Amino acid sequence: MSPFFLLFVAFGLFPLLYTGWASLHQVELTAPTDMDWVGLRNYTRIFDDDFFWNAAKNTLTIGIISTVPQLLMAMGIAHILNYKLRASTFFRVAMLAPYATSIAAASLVFVLLFGRDYGMINWVLDMVGINPVDWQNDKWPSQIAVSSIIIWRWTGYNALIYLAAMQAIPQDLYESAALDGANRWQQFIHVTLPSLRPTILFTCVVSTIGASQVFGEPLLFDANKGTSGGAEHQFQTLGLYLYEQGWVAQHLGRASAIAWTMFLMLIVIGIVNYVISRRLRASS
Repeated sequence: MSPFFLLFVAFGLFPLLYTGWASLHQVELTAPTDMDWVGLRNYTRIFDDDFFWNAAKNTLTIGIISTVPQLLMAMGIAHILNYKLRASTFFRVAMLAPYATSIAAASLVFVLLFGRDYGMINWVLDMVGINPVDWQNDKWPSQIAVSSIIIWRWTGYNALIYLAAMQAIPQDLYESAALDGANRWQQFIHVTLPSLRPTILFTCVVSTIGASQVFGEPLLFDANKGTSGGAEHQFQTLGLYLYEQGWVAQHLGRASAIAWTMFLMLIVIGIVNYVISRRLRASS
């Protein structure tokens, strides 16, 4: 077991602690070894920064727009795949294809789909009488477009997790429900969903953590604007804001403070997950 712990200390624990130490100093990328102690000034400074709160709100809205439809679709797909289908193995492998696809390749394809002048999405909207949408420069359309990339990439992954959990449910429960006159929809509501509560909680937490760290999709959706997340920062996430402060503005101390703020947010999410899971186990 020692190789794992040695690698974890070298590439996990040490960078985490060093980032925490750097967040208490003024450090520039041009001179990373020159540190001036500033205490909590980096934290108070980012909390007074409108761009930080804008990025936090964008991260929240993109997380909601992408996570809720993603998990609902994953549940529906898993429920369909749970029944005996022809070529079921093919469909299960196909569900993982988006997850195995490069973020860069997927994002570039979606950029073409959501193009303002020649994109397929606007072409379809024009066919039904809807004016073209500027997907990259308008706030809500751009966030919906970025969320669609996340939904496409992670729905199949979560569907397979739900499918594995569904196959672990004893068939006796479904047979008893059928004998009591329950149809398939009633079996899904009263048997499948209660049995999947721990798995649903797990996917919600993992998807929330993933949504808080979104970086590649918004970065590549409008490569011309880079880490700014659009002309007016309309889809800049916390991940982009962190990268912008650390590697574009070259303020490593401030970027370290943002990283630790995000880390503390994830700890809060983990605590909430622990409390909810304990209550679910106590009620079951």
